[in-house]
Amino acid sequence: TSGSKKIKYFTIIDYVIFALLLVASMAIGLYYAFTGGRQSTTQEFMYADRSMKCLPLSLSLMATFQSAVAIIGTPAEVYANGTQYWFIGCCYILGLLIPAHIFIPMFYRLHLTSVYQYLELRFCKAVRICGTVTFIFQMVIYMGVGIYTPALALNAVTGFHLWGAVLATGLVCTLYTALGGLKAVVWTDVFQTVVMFTGQLAVIIVGVHQADMNAIVLILRVISHVDGLCLSSLNPDPTVRHTFWTLGVGGVFLMLSLYGVNQAQVQRYLSSRTEKEAVMSCYMVFPCLQVALMLSCLMGLVMYACYGNNSPLEQQYITSKDQMVLYFVMDMLQNFPGLPGLFVACLFSASLSTISSAFNSLATVTMVDLIKPHYSMTEARATLLSKMLALSIFGMVGGPLLGLFCLGIFFPCANSIGAVTGLAAGLVMAFWVGIGGFLSRMPSSVQVLPLNSTNTVLAASENITVFAVIDAARPAGLNGLYSLSYMWYSALNSSTVVLIGLIISFMTGKKL
Repeated sequence: TSGSKKIKYFTIIDYVIFALLLVASMAIGLYYAFTGGRQSTTQEFMYADRSMKCLPLSLSLMATFQSAVAIIGTPAEVYANGTQYWFIGCCYILGLLIPAHIFIPMFYRLHLTSVYQYLELRFCKAVRICGTVTFIFQMVIYMGVGIYTPALALNAVTGFHLWGAVLATGLVCTLYTALGGLKAVVWTDVFQTVVMFTGQLAVIIVGVHQADMNAIVLILRVISHVDGLCLSSLNPDPTVRHTFWTLGVGGVFLMLSLYGVNQAQVQRYLSSRTEKEAVMSCYMVFPCLQVALMLSCLMGLVMYACYGNNSPLEQQYITSKDQMVLYFVMDMLQNFPGLPGLFVACLFSASLSTISSAFNSLATVTMVDLIKPHYSMTEARATLLSKMLALSIFGMVGGPLLGLFCLGIFFPCANSIGAVTGLAAGLVMAFWVGIGGFLSRMPSSVQVLPLNSTNTVLAASENITVFAVIDAARPAGLNGLYSLSYMWYSALNSSTVVLIGLIISFMTGKKL
């Protein structure tokens, strides 16, 4: 760090708690490797013999995309930009109801092994392979970000060895996924979810104890006011980062790409004992996600209660926003031995659950979609190869895959040529907007305004502020496209696939 404040390091107790997380996760994997059918069939390895119950599945579904990046990023977002992001919880309703009543029943009744088999049934083998390769590319990038980001932040704030953290997480995750199959992945997700919630709750409780009570009271008044949750922000401008439309509508598309057509999630639905239990597990994800969102947002508010406008970033104690949460944890919990270790265990639990789900789903689609159709093999050899794939395979393209499935499900007139062309167009749009937006990103126009200014309706003391977005000149042309809120990416990319797919289908004839 570049500031003068002394860096905090782990104690022995912290290291022990972190190590216990890794040991417990490995133990679950070993248990399922040597019990039951001992993962000797692809059905058991990939789909847990289709014997899973609702509660563990729902916690696993939530944990899969509750990544360490979210645990680090959401509190920092709330600290920097206010409580607007909390409103995304509203989109969870439609984002889970649609998969529960459209996607899950269809996939379950088709008795699929890979969700991309649907694309071959609906279109042709080429479309299936395109969908599979796109998913593999997506998950490899997602895994890289999911495992490296928390390790980098941990290294910067605590001095924890960067590649030691990456290798420990990757090795443990790879071993229990390869040895224990989907059963191990689901039950470690359950264990890791409990650790995640416990770690976040501990930080919130200690943070409230450490904070100025006057600050907490004033923050609660801000939340209780309608503007605090951005309920009145109906600005239709898609370039504004967080509004009712970006969070409420754009968020639904994001949820559909994650919980409707992603192999990692569909694989869990298909491991249920019955279709009814698969649907019920999707319903039960809703309260789990709400709890996860609430804890992350509360942590951001507690950080603000403790630091106010004296951000550690502005004080140069840290060098990036991603380090905010870990700095807060090490700063506030330094007198509570073991609690920093518990939170880091929470952070890496999120990372492990994400990576293990990615491993398992990547092994499945590679095996079922790319290898089995071309090479005949015995069940034992196929299972062994699936485990080897999980051992060897170590966020922008979810929209195009959602669009591809929507094209097939909702538009009977779409054909194979339209599907492939639409997917390609969606991927081009994804990378164009995503990379273009990154390259053209300008300094933020978010300014901190006193809470008792004329721009707000709530009066408070001068040392407490809220965050308001000052409208700059609206960007035009390509800059307007690049300025699109990240919450619209999935909607834009999936819509591109459907639109181009339909146009090409009409041009080439419906029978192809």
